[in-house]
Amino acid sequence: MNGARALLSTLVDAGVDVCFANPGTSEMHFVAALDDVPAMRGVLCLFEGVATGAADGYGRVAGHPAATLLHLGPGLGNGLANLHNARRARTPVVNIVGDHATYHGRYDAPLQSDIASIAGAVSGWYRSTTRADDVAADAAACVAAALGPPGCVATLVLPADSSWSESATGPCPPRPRGRPSVVPADTVDEVAKALRSGERAALLMGGSSLRADGLHAASRVAGATGAALLGETFPANLERGAGIPAVERLAYLAEMAQAQLDGVRHLVLVDAKSPVSFFAYPDKASDLVPAGCTVHTLARPGEDAAGALETLAEAVGAPADGGSPAPSERPRRPSGPLSAESLAAAVGATLPEGAIVVDEGNTSGLFVPGATAGAPRHDWLTLTGGAIGIGLPMSTGAAVAAPERPVLCLQADGSAMYTLQALWTHAREGLNVTTVVLSNRSYAILNMELQRVGADAGGPMARRLLDLTDPELDFCDLARGMGVPARRVENAEDLVTALEEGFAEPGPALIEVPL
Repeated sequence: MNGARALLSTLVDAGVDVCFANPGTSEMHFVAALDDVPAMRGVLCLFEGVATGAADGYGRVAGHPAATLLHLGPGLGNGLANLHNARRARTPVVNIVGDHATYHGRYDAPLQSDIASIAGAVSGWYRSTTRADDVAADAAACVAAALGPPGCVATLVLPADSSWSESATGPCPPRPRGRPSVVPADTVDEVAKALRSGERAALLMGGSSLRADGLHAASRVAGATGAALLGETFPANLERGAGIPAVERLAYLAEMAQAQLDGVRHLVLVDAKSPVSFFAYPDKASDLVPAGCTVHTLARPGEDAAGALETLAEAVGAPADGGSPAPSERPRRPSGPLSAESLAAAVGATLPEGAIVVDEGNTSGLFVPGATAGAPRHDWLTLTGGAIGIGLPMSTGAAVAAPERPVLCLQADGSAMYTLQALWTHAREGLNVTTVVLSNRSYAILNMELQRVGADAGGPMARRLLDLTDPELDFCDLARGMGVPARRVENAEDLVTALEEGFAEPGPALIEVPL
């Protein structure tokens, strides 16, 4: 068999059986090998940023990687923003990039580029395979690296002749999966001592700690010690809803985050980074840790955060039933005009059991997390790296990873236009995604930032760069043109009906909500 078939067989044997692809000439032997290895599902994406964002969403939900297939350096470059988000989320991604044949590089053909430099910004592991005989072993190493722990973007560059040449070795068996390391007992003891000091304390949780087991243990710790329970601003996958302890996320705005942390003397990081402002602002702090506060690290990325929290709960004498699960409650079905508040109530009133919410609602979706805190149990995926254009692609991957679960994509209109091509893949694959486009016809968050950075109020030329009218975008026509049924709602009652219908239907749907 050739290198491409050995690669695909190795990936499938290692549990990587989905590939989000936007291929070119150098990847044609990989494409042809899909018919020889039918266990690999190839999903065509019309833009590389959709492929990489879909792989991110898949990995966050499935807990193991999907593959991408990208064309040379420019294709990798097109997918870079959502690989950046995946890196920040520590998502396992097997990122396969085709390259020119090894002997062709010296001719500096038009698509020749420095793939290693491009990939280096987002990859936790990188290798270029120059011999067909090495492809399978390198693929097995790539999967193992992607899984970690912690997970990472593992990039395997595949020159065309490594794909088409015969491989004498054939497929390679999967490598053993790594396990999170146990947090040392003295680390737990140090944190327990700080929490028992009587001084104000807070747990800042992120990454793997934001699943149900970690949240239950952390809630027990908070109940026994009085520590505040905070989550990182943009979690990779937050499990929440009725029966799961709620966690207040650290605010995006630095001033609000500082208010949440005010007076804290012991800040305990649980698979989370020490808090900093997203951007620099004149005369405002970048480091959000309060003066006089000691930062403790309970669990680092790659360590067993949930296990450490369980051990910590025992160390502080927390009773087994000492947590505070969120009660089951929903807002009333809203009526009347559309607003950010009625949107939130509509989602809270209709969100089904087991839903996956992909949140790129930005400013217009501000109230939705609060309105869904007591909804049936669900997962919440967010914009971990701040690079917009993740919502529609991440919904794609989430729906492929969990076809039995409804996916709700809360999508701001401005960032929707970065990767709108994902809707075509929703239609082609029949994905169970209900997309709600929050149409305020502007880059609203940038209007806010214009003031916050201390720039002048902004005249008509400045405002025009942040405005999405003249002409207005018609998301219903755009969606229908890519095969997704769509409707525009005009009031809260219509929105509730549209959401219920979207959740009930197994395929994709789009709802445009003017705000």
